[in-house]
Amino acid sequence: MQLVHGLHFRNLRGDLFGGLTAAIVALPLALAFGVSVSPENGAIMGLYGAVFIGFFAALFGGTPSQISGPTGPMTVVMATVFGSFVSQNPGTEGMAIAFTVVMMGGAFQILFGLLRLGKYITLIPYTVISGFMSGIGFIILFLQIGPFFGHQGSANVIESLQKFSEFASNPNPIAMGLAVLTLVIVFGSPPKLNRIIPSPLLALVVCTLISVFIFPDSGIPVIGKIPTGLPQPQLPRLNFNQMRMMVEYGLILGTLGSIDSLLTSLVADNITRTTHDSDKELIGQGIGNLLAGLFGGLPGAGATMRTVVNVRAGGKTPISGMVHALFLLIIVLGGGNFLLIKIEDIPNAVLAGILIKVGIDIIDWSFIKRAHKISMRATGLMYVVLFLTVFVDLITAVAVGVFFANIFALKRLTDLQAKEVKAIRNPHDDAEQLDLSLAEEQILNKADGRILFIHLGGPMSFGAAKAISQQMSIVEDYDVLILEFNEVPYLGVTATLAIENMVKEAYERRRNVYFVGASGIVKDRLQCLKILRRVLEQNPVNSRLEALERGMVLVNQRQVKSN
Repeated sequence: MQLVHGLHFRNLRGDLFGGLTAAIVALPLALAFGVSVSPENGAIMGLYGAVFIGFFAALFGGTPSQISGPTGPMTVVMATVFGSFVSQNPGTEGMAIAFTVVMMGGAFQILFGLLRLGKYITLIPYTVISGFMSGIGFIILFLQIGPFFGHQGSANVIESLQKFSEFASNPNPIAMGLAVLTLVIVFGSPPKLNRIIPSPLLALVVCTLISVFIFPDSGIPVIGKIPTGLPQPQLPRLNFNQMRMMVEYGLILGTLGSIDSLLTSLVADNITRTTHDSDKELIGQGIGNLLAGLFGGLPGAGATMRTVVNVRAGGKTPISGMVHALFLLIIVLGGGNFLLIKIEDIPNAVLAGILIKVGIDIIDWSFIKRAHKISMRATGLMYVVLFLTVFVDLITAVAVGVFFANIFALKRLTDLQAKEVKAIRNPHDDAEQLDLSLAEEQILNKADGRILFIHLGGPMSFGAAKAISQQMSIVEDYDVLILEFNEVPYLGVTATLAIENMVKEAYERRRNVYFVGASGIVKDRLQCLKILRRVLEQNPVNSRLEALERGMVLVNQRQVKSN
């Protein structure tokens, strides 16, 4: 088994160029995401996260061309985590607990991978994912209101919206001008230029140079001095009074990071024509987040834009992801002092402009425009999840969305299964859909309703149980009950118990029962219950016709006795 998934050295030049290009795109985003979490020391947290997650997720992950690092959704959660624990625990205690939560999120991801849950994590309905991601986009937009106007950012969405009129009526013209110029560059850069110099980096350089040389004494908020050198590891810090909240936030980070990463893995598969290993990817992402938390970095996940940039620049193997992380490590170790601009001079308003672009890109405009044409129910669910994401919290939004999406899906499944439960007493009762032979039709005609033939089709889960029970309550007067399982690939526990009740009722009325076509796992499930095993053993039949013929004999015998 290959230790590093997809590793080879036949594409070294492409991987080096792809990794460097991805790092250039990642640098302004890592800084912007970090500052949005903590204006004081968030920039270095963003870089630490990009380095550790980028390197170890590439080394141990299951998507060769994927670039990982801080992302919008993970940053929004981390901002909440950071704000909650720092406000409740003064000094360095709150920060240590927040980074312990990041480690817990990584540990959950490793556990998901070891339990082989990768193939299940992305089974969340698209309406929920769309509402959730759009909500994340709006959160990013709302939180940048303060920095856009040159003020300190707000801690949460409601506070930011409440201060909107205050910020808008008293803007810092230089900061606001730089933010607007940033938006013009990131949205208006020609595609050809964007391929050479990514628009976020171009905006970062141009606007920072304007701030430094044209407005040197403007006093607008900037990143400020950031530490250089390798970070010092810090052991996990547990607060048992807040353990429940820590575990909940850790689970949110782990689950969200897993969804975010695996969705990006699917994008990478599509553009590289390869197949990722989802469980290995979860383990790699978990290791990256675990180490990021250990060294004071932001949590992250697979980043779609950076992954696409990497592939288009030639990156195909994990080497590209590791090169991207090593380039950012050089910046952390002091290499940023040799760049055209100093990181400490970057205005917060410029980062706000970059994040506004990120937020707008995250919002699922395509689905929002078309959702009402597809389904009003889906549209409503999407907007509910969006609203809860923005104004309540992320875990409530996903929980409510998944719950109602599953309820709607189960209702549709129940309706479909109910249609596949057909009770037939004569050839005119849906018989044409069963393709009865002439001999079978003749027997049903002669039986004159004394044979109740129930055809079951498709997977029979608890959705079919109600339909099975309803058929028995409608039809009471019969001598022989025949159940056909030829087209049933699966039989759920609830449906099995409904059949058991049907057979019990038939035996209490001294009716004869036959099962037709039960095989494989369906037959195994029927044999688990004593009374159903009795039917299989005492009344074995090989076909529908044989069951009808034997049933007709019993009907005739009863008619003779009654006469």
